[in-house]
Parts: sequence; C-alpha cells; structure tokens
Amino acid sequence: MERQKKYNMRDLYFWKITVSLTLASIFIFSGMYAVQPLLPIFVDDFDISVSESTLTLSVMVIGLIIGLIILGFFSDRKGRTLFVKASLIGSVIPFFLIPMTDSFYFIVFLRFIQGFALAGLPAASLAYLNEEIDHRSAGVATALYISGNALGGMIGRVATGYLADQFSWQIAFYVLALIGCFITLLVFLLLPRSRNFETSNLTFKKDLEGMLFHLKDPFLLIIIGMGVVLQFSFTSVWTYLPFHLQGDPFSLSLTTISYTFFAYGLGVVGAPIAGWFSGKLGLKKVRITGILVMILGIFLTFSLSVTVIVVGLCITCLGFFVAHSLTAASVTEQATHHKGGASSLYLVAYYVGVTLGSSASGPLWDVGDWYGVVLFAGLLPAGYLAFVLFIQKNRSQLRE
Repeated sequence: MERQKKYNMRDLYFWKITVSLTLASIFIFSGMYAVQPLLPIFVDDFDISVSESTLTLSVMVIGLIIGLIILGFFSDRKGRTLFVKASLIGSVIPFFLIPMTDSFYFIVFLRFIQGFALAGLPAASLAYLNEEIDHRSAGVATALYISGNALGGMIGRVATGYLADQFSWQIAFYVLALIGCFITLLVFLLLPRSRNFETSNLTFKKDLEGMLFHLKDPFLLIIIGMGVVLQFSFTSVWTYLPFHLQGDPFSLSLTTISYTFFAYGLGVVGAPIAGWFSGKLGLKKVRITGILVMILGIFLTFSLSVTVIVVGLCITCLGFFVAHSLTAASVTEQATHHKGGASSLYLVAYYVGVTLGSSASGPLWDVGDWYGVVLFAGLLPAGYLAFVLFIQKNRSQLRE
C-alpha cells in the first residue's frame, strides 16, 4: 500500500484525530479511576473490608495490563481505529451493568472485563498518531492526548464522588455510561480511517521478545522500577484518602472529598513543565527534583489541617507527574534497541504500581491507618531514589 502524506495542524483531519483521541482518553481514564472516591460507599453498601473495596481498581488494572499486551499485538495486525472504537464500546457496557447487580464480586469481575476492554485505546492510539500525523505536529497531538489522560482521571474522580453523594453511586455510573455513549458516537463520526497502517508480520513470540529483551539490562530495569515505586506511592495516597477524610477529626462529605481530586489538574501542566525544565537543566536533575517535591507533598498530608492536606496533595500531584513523565523519557533514552518494547514494558510496570498502590497498601491501612500509608508512601520513593543514585554513582566509577 502506497503511504499517504501525513496530516499536520493545518489539516482538518489532524484536528478530527486529535479531538477524537483526546475525548476517548478523557472518558477511558475517567472510567478507570471513577471508583476511587466510592470505596467507602462500597464498604458500607456491601459490608466488605477496606482492602476488598480496592479490588474494584486493582483487578481492573490487572485486566488493563493483560489487555495492553494482547490488544497491542492484535492492533499491530488488524489496525488502529478498530481497537480505539472497540475499547470505548467495551468500556461503556459495564457502566450500565454494574449498577444492576447486588453482588460485589460480580462488580469486580465486570471491572476486570472493563479494564481489558479499555486497554485498546492506549494500545493503539500512540501508534496511530505516529502513523497518521506529521512528526512536526505529532508533539501537539500527543501532548493533548496525554493531557486527556490526567484530565479524565480528575473528572472521573470528582464527578462520581459528587454524584454519588448527591444521588447514588449507581446514578454516577449511569451518567458515566451516557457520557461514554456520546463520546463513542463522536469518535465513530470523527475518527478517520488509517491510511498509513502496515500490518506487522512478527509473531506474538517476537513481540514479547522485543519487550523482554530489556530484562537483560539491569540499569534499565532500575529506571523502570522507579515507575512502579512512584505509582505505588501515589496511588496508595489517593486510594485511602477518602477513608481518612471521612473519619475523625474531619468528617467530610463525599462531595467535599471529591473536590480534592482537582489537585490532579496539576498533572495537566506537570509534564510540559518537566519537559521545558529538563531541556534547560538536564533530565536527571529535574526528575530527582520532581521525586523530592512529591515526597514533600506526601508528608504534608500528615497534617490535621484540611488546607495543608490539600496543599500537600497539589504538591504531590505536581511532583509525581514531573517525575513520571521524565522517568518514562529516561526509559527510552536508556534503551539502545527495541525502544517500543521498552516503552511497553514501562507502561506495564506503571500499571503494576497502580495495582500495588490500591490493594497491597491495605495491610498498612489496617495496621497504621492513614499514618501507616503516608509514612510508607513517602519513605518508599526516598529509599528507592537513594538506591538508584548509589547504583548510578558506582556505574559511573566503573566506566572511569
């Protein structure tokens, strides 16, 4: 097939692609994190433990990780737009079904299916952008798409928390389902067909080998491990925050708690800020600064003042998104071959961190309440950063 000229920002189709994928990203990531403010409600409504309630997030992310690997493979062979559209449909349907059941573990099962389905978007979208958008305009399209990730996560948390408090969590899910139907319709109408897609002839084994090739590089694995650690700490703070703020001495309503998720807005600007400063000061220095800022923000949430906690959450978000974006950049910089496999491996590791932060932190909450969670969430990245700097220093000495 003859390759077609790629779209740039002056083309209408550039904006059709960018708007479609950004809207899809907003909905997909809204759906992913919509349950976070609802966890205390699930505990009361289904008479389950705090740790059990977090399965609605962690099990969904397990489905997402499996989906990234499998759907990424099929996307390279069957096309991009098919999986973007199927991802949206597969993500909407569970939002209609979940409110109809009174079985918590059936909800968990539906969330697993939903996680697998929504993986189609991240598995196909960046490759689609790279194939259809001119490289000089691809940065704008990619930035808007990634901003949609953070914006969607924020909207999902705030909207479901507010709607659940004012009406019910079932109504919140129905509203998300209807919004998803509207966005799905727009994507079907706007998203152009692929013009430059080329079918991959590699076997699934070869695809996996491209990803697993990097397991032989211990220094790359250390950087990828930082992604797991950052997301572990970040997710654990946000997962158990609603339980903390609903209890003494705060006794905040779910609506008020949902407003704290507006701190995620700093994620929309965090990545561009990181990119600009890293160009001026160097990637490593800005990444380390981002990690230290995140740690500071986490420890500020020890406060008994809601104002200080909110400030701490804002600082945590800013530091996390700076550190995360530059850690992802460090992965592709460190990888000398199979850069796509390295990025995929980092993405899988990133979501492993989400799973661990949402459910593996349960014992910390059971033993030490909020202070146990925060202490671990702050010390873990600090300890890992010290470990990374020690390894890198020794590596530099060996090279000299």
